[in-house]
Amino acid sequence: MQEQHLYEYAIIRVVPRVEREEFINVGVVICHWKRDFLGCKINLDTAKLLALDPAADVEMIQLNLASFEKICAGASNGGNIATMDLASRFRWLTAVRSSIIQTSRPHAGHADDLEQTLERLFDENVG
Repeated sequence: MQEQHLYEYAIIRVVPRVEREEFINVGVVICHWKRDFLGCKINLDTAKLLALDPAADVEMIQLNLASFEKICAGASNGGNIATMDLASRFRWLTAVRSSIIQTSRPHAGHADDLEQTLERLFDENVG
């Protein structure tokens, strides 16, 4: 049996009209410090988004979600935040903010396969 790993995760949300506080879940970000693992999976359902806000700027939201992915991956084109260490990137991505892209508060769990856990969390919370 593989070793169980303590991880943290948060649900990625799109809040098209922040003042209304309505949101749709669009992804999951998961982090395990000791395994140097930070991953996310995102899928924007534009039909759901436009049901909440028919005037939503879909292109701008998609660009912001792409930036989220670049920061998570530590991509060279992800800006200064993407160059931070893994723990700092996770904390920045999951910081409480009043913006169109938000996350839930981080939650903890145990798993032996972090990639599989990311898929499961995505299916349960987004898919």
